[in-house]
Amino acid sequence: MTVLEQPGSSRNKSSLAGPPPAWRPRVDPAPLLPDEEPYRILGTDAAARLDSGLLTRLYAQLVRGRRYNAQATALTRQGRLAVYPSSTGQEACEVAAALALEERDWLFPSYRDTLAAVARGLDPVQALTLLRGDWHCGYDPHEHRIAPLCTPLATQLPHAVGLAHAARLKGDEVVALAMVGDGGTSEGDFHEALNFAALWQAPVVFLVQNNGFAISVPLAKQTAAPSLAHKAVGYGMPGRLVDGNDAPAMHEVLGEAVQRARRGGGPTLVEAVTYRIEAHTNADDATRYRTDAEVETWRAHDPIALLEHELAGRGLLTDEFVATTRESAEQLAADLRERMNADPVLNPMDLFTHVFAEQTGQLRAQAAQLRAELEAEATGHPEETAGTAPAEEARP
Repeated sequence: MTVLEQPGSSRNKSSLAGPPPAWRPRVDPAPLLPDEEPYRILGTDAAARLDSGLLTRLYAQLVRGRRYNAQATALTRQGRLAVYPSSTGQEACEVAAALALEERDWLFPSYRDTLAAVARGLDPVQALTLLRGDWHCGYDPHEHRIAPLCTPLATQLPHAVGLAHAARLKGDEVVALAMVGDGGTSEGDFHEALNFAALWQAPVVFLVQNNGFAISVPLAKQTAAPSLAHKAVGYGMPGRLVDGNDAPAMHEVLGEAVQRARRGGGPTLVEAVTYRIEAHTNADDATRYRTDAEVETWRAHDPIALLEHELAGRGLLTDEFVATTRESAEQLAADLRERMNADPVLNPMDLFTHVFAEQTGQLRAQAAQLRAELEAEATGHPEETAGTAPAEEARP
């Protein structure tokens, strides 16, 4: 007998009591809803309150970021980088993410977010080591408080939640900012991270860069939600929808979310509406799934041009300022080009250095075999390495 077949049970009896109170939402959902349109500052009356120092700082970082993207893309054509996922057109998101954080905070980037890491102070060569194929992570995450660049989609998000939650339990006023693309929101890790973050009220900010495509798949084929920011409401956190090409708006929204998290207000999901001007990577042919006309439409909404318009209106876009900014960007590119053109000196034994704190027997056996092969190659007697590693090397 089913529950509905129990005596007195009925689906349609209006005299039955409603659901028990436990079903009700914990908070009023209305304040969690994002704006109907992406939040903007540039081109609105709100731009008048912006600090000139912030505007010039953002502009300098955007110009450096654009030049960095161009140089990294050129390095792929020269064979110095295996692959590069450009963030050209998305520089406002990248720069704002870095500038919104304090030194004690942590950044959790995706593979496209090398510019955010560089804007936070990471050496550009170290930021590109993964994409060069030298190291999985070419920098010390603890030194820079930047997690390793994440190539699997969205797996960095639960890590960010875990770090933020641990910091809160310890009483440290640390905030984690996790970056992900619109394609990553279709992964289970995205939903699990948001759910845990909201339940624990973890001090973490999720920044979704909605650049229109998950490789070749447009957003409309990934979700039927009104916006990605609306997904926040289902987990019990605020959702913010912002113009991702408006650098001051990005800086303000992310800054507010970071401070809210630091004060104990919990997580925020920020969707930045932007566009990927370049292809997914240098190995992608974007003309197969989008038109040149679409790209040109977004070029008219370029983040650098939008900021230049505001600076020019204030009389801040002087020839001297522009020349100084461009010179700084060219110095960055020249240094990157020179250092990336030098062949790195790599030690094959490093393959075993950072796998486990204490090597397993299997790793010790593999290391011994590789060491023997390298020594034989150096002496010109490769036949000496025939056979397997010594038995004692394989013991745990």
